[in-house]
Amino acid sequence: MTIFGANEIADRGPDDGRLGWTRLVIGLVQGAALLGLYLALENRAWPATVPGLFAPLVLVFAWLPIVLLGAVGRMRLRTLLIWGLTAAALLALMGWWSVTWGVRPSGLNEPLAAPVVFAASAAMLFIAHHLILPADRARRWLAPYPAYFDTAWKAGVQLALSVAFTGAFWLLLFLGAGLFSVIGLNFLRDLLGQEWFSIPVTTLAFSAAVHLTDVKDGLIRGVRTVALMLLSWLMPVMTLITAAFILALPFAGVGRLWDEGYGTSLMLAAAAALIILINAAYQDGEPDGAPPVVLQWAARIAGVLLVPLIGLALWGLALRIGQHGLTPERIIAAACVLVGAVHAVGYAIAAVKPGPWMRPLERTNVIGGVVAVAGVLALFTPLADPARLSVADQMRRLETGQVSAETFDYAFLRFDAGRSGREALDRLAESDDPEIARRAGEAKDVEYRQTLGEPIEGPPVIDVLPGSSALPDDFLSGHPQSHRRANCQVVGDCVAMSRDLDGDGRPEWLVATADRIIVYRQVNGAWREIGAYEVNACRAEGQDARNLLRQDLETERSTIPPLILEGTAIPFSPRPHCWS
Repeated sequence: MTIFGANEIADRGPDDGRLGWTRLVIGLVQGAALLGLYLALENRAWPATVPGLFAPLVLVFAWLPIVLLGAVGRMRLRTLLIWGLTAAALLALMGWWSVTWGVRPSGLNEPLAAPVVFAASAAMLFIAHHLILPADRARRWLAPYPAYFDTAWKAGVQLALSVAFTGAFWLLLFLGAGLFSVIGLNFLRDLLGQEWFSIPVTTLAFSAAVHLTDVKDGLIRGVRTVALMLLSWLMPVMTLITAAFILALPFAGVGRLWDEGYGTSLMLAAAAALIILINAAYQDGEPDGAPPVVLQWAARIAGVLLVPLIGLALWGLALRIGQHGLTPERIIAAACVLVGAVHAVGYAIAAVKPGPWMRPLERTNVIGGVVAVAGVLALFTPLADPARLSVADQMRRLETGQVSAETFDYAFLRFDAGRSGREALDRLAESDDPEIARRAGEAKDVEYRQTLGEPIEGPPVIDVLPGSSALPDDFLSGHPQSHRRANCQVVGDCVAMSRDLDGDGRPEWLVATADRIIVYRQVNGAWREIGAYEVNACRAEGQDARNLLRQDLETERSTIPPLILEGTAIPFSPRPHCWS
């Protein structure tokens, strides 16, 4: 049978120059845009100075051109325009929300969306695109299932080959640079290190690969056929492993699943593997392409096994939430469980329902795709922001007495719940309960998560190097006990010296621990940690930063200059700032 729309692209042939040039222009525009954004970030210039604008732009120019590469020449122009504008708007919203309200990983201080947003938005676009494209080509809201299968799996192979082509292209460039360097010509090596060259060339190579793999449609289908065949024969192996695991579980003890803290993730990963392998065997569901009987029975058994796997994942997640409340990670896991449950129910029905082999799987895949897209959009936009929901749940637990003021996780609000958490911490700092107010106030002033904990009794013990004045009294006592210098409790742990780093006539204090030199400045009458020299980032691992203060140090003049030691510049790392 001819799959719907399968030969439309192949019939164009490799001489469709307009389509090729269109794709190259898309790649060039993407490269130019990403280069401009990179230079803005490097130079701290506009729009990198406006995180709420910069993060959406990065997300849009990272993913939208790839959507356009896959849509041009395949989708009607009107649909392409509507889908392109919608995708751009959704990406912009997700990027803006990530830097203004969302949870950002510790140490991510650039005006960029969190890595999970990049991954989730890519998955959302891939699924949504391959729900829209077949429907547009079929001129109906719900396309025939073979069209969904054909476009999605073909695009997956095409993306993999395009990434591999781009990687091979760069390997050849580096090989060429090495050859020229051997004879003393370094122009190519220097060129490859220039962002104005490397970024646009990468996007152009990728767009060229997409076009080349597109016009060689038969090649892509051949690769896909081989890949699906290999994957389908892995399904009996995974089915056997899963069945053995389920049977052994009552004897080994279900409680041991949650001992390591990642039992839910393992159950979801196993379920995802089974879903992919079942689809590799089912393919487009046409009778003339049905797999051998052994694979058909393995798929039926695997479809039933999805139910206990998702049930175990749900059980483990419910236990964690009941014990410790909601966190953004648990809410995202709950969304994954929901998508898994849709597939588990649908596949189990397909496995036991009489009639054509596993036919209900088709509708399940479409529904599951819609649920996945909706889930991503809800989680990473204001609709169901995990940070906001988690903060509300944790505050409820504190207010109802499920968690005491002493055991409440203030660090979660400070570091793991985004803007919603910080605003909740501000409210707790004004609480009528003195213990809650004290602990929340300390958490607000902590610069790094590892310094937040039980108060350390006694003033810091800091050795002052010869030639420096005595430490000010308020430096030793006028600070929250949770600040990092409070951890200097043993002679020799910390050494300090005073030095006017910025030439303003007022000395800063440099306190060295084993791996960094922390800089303190008096701000509004209080000594504040304003940043650090991360010594091990520039020198060999194991270099003791305390020894550096005992040597003759030079500085390069700047607001807070880098230290120069034996010709090596150790850059100053400013105290992390929240972009939101």
